[in-house]
Parts: sequence; structure tokens; C-alpha cells
Amino acid sequence: MGGVKSFVGYTLARLGMFLAAFGLVWAIGFSWLTWDQLTVLWTALVALTVSAVASYWLLAGMRDRLAQDVDRRARRIADRFEEARRAEDP
Repeated sequence: MGGVKSFVGYTLARLGMFLAAFGLVWAIGFSWLTWDQLTVLWTALVALTVSAVASYWLLAGMRDRLAQDVDRRARRIADRFEEARRAEDP
């Protein structure tokens, strides 16, 4: 259950960082432009880049915990699979 919790927390943190970056980029760079599809696209692309770079440092701890949870789950599944395989072999 800890894996799901860390996944949801990390995903929400990344989404929050993107939304904050989107608002910041729009307020600083594109607020004076006409609000159309191209402006939204450029704002989203710049915000995506900014939030990705920022999350690399700011969310490193959460990302590491998520990776550890995924690794533990993968090892448990591999161990179960190996036990089942050994049980079937004569």
C-alpha cells in the first residue's frame, strides 16, 4: 500500500509543480499576448521544461522513495514467480 501512496503523492507533486510553473510562465512571459491555442501551447511547453528541471532537485527524495517502493514490489513478484517455478519443477 505504501507504493500506491508514494506514487500518488509524487504524481500530485509533479502536477502541482507543472501548474505552478504554468501560472508563473504565463504571468511573466505571455500575459501580454492574445490568449489563443499557440500561446497556451508555448506556455505549456516552457512550463513543462521548467517544472521538469525544478522537480529534478525539489522532488528527489520523493522520487527515490517511489523507486525503492517499485524495486521492492518487483523483487517480491520475482521471488513469488521463482518459488512457483521451483514448485512446478520435479
